[in-house]
Amino acid sequence: MTNNLYLQNGLRFLLLVLAQVLIFNRLNFLGFINPMVYILFLYWYPIKPRRSVFMLICFFLGLTIDVFSDTLAFHTVACTTMAFFRPAIMRFVFGVNYEFQSFRLSNTTRVQQIAFLTFLILGHHAIFFLLEIFSLSHLLLLLKKIVFTSVGTLVVGTLMLTLFSAEKE
Repeated sequence: MTNNLYLQNGLRFLLLVLAQVLIFNRLNFLGFINPMVYILFLYWYPIKPRRSVFMLICFFLGLTIDVFSDTLAFHTVACTTMAFFRPAIMRFVFGVNYEFQSFRLSNTTRVQQIAFLTFLILGHHAIFFLLEIFSLSHLLLLLKKIVFTSVGTLVVGTLMLTLFSAEKE
């Protein structure tokens, strides 16, 4: 069972990195919107495994994207930070329920799933674009990039979740 989990997460890691690097980094909707679908790894990763291992995996996920995207360490910092805050976001969205053994994302409502994904995306993009622009004198540009890229990522991410998640009966 655990070998299947390792294989599944490794495959997700690889496919999301490839999709991000080969497809989504080349897209420029309206000249500046690039969906960052690799964030779905933070959404799909199991809840119970050790947090330190998860943060290390997210560090390498961000680093891999940075190497192929030539973005200094922006993805690494944003991804690792969101991995750190993921339990707090889950507690906010799902309540204390997520700490129990029987909790599964597939057993939550669609609204809760989208809210969880939205908080992950907004947090990630806020950190990423703050590092990229690194100036509050361009606050309007910063907000424009955060909002529009977040909406683009949320739309594409929701479509991918619908396509690749197990359907409820």
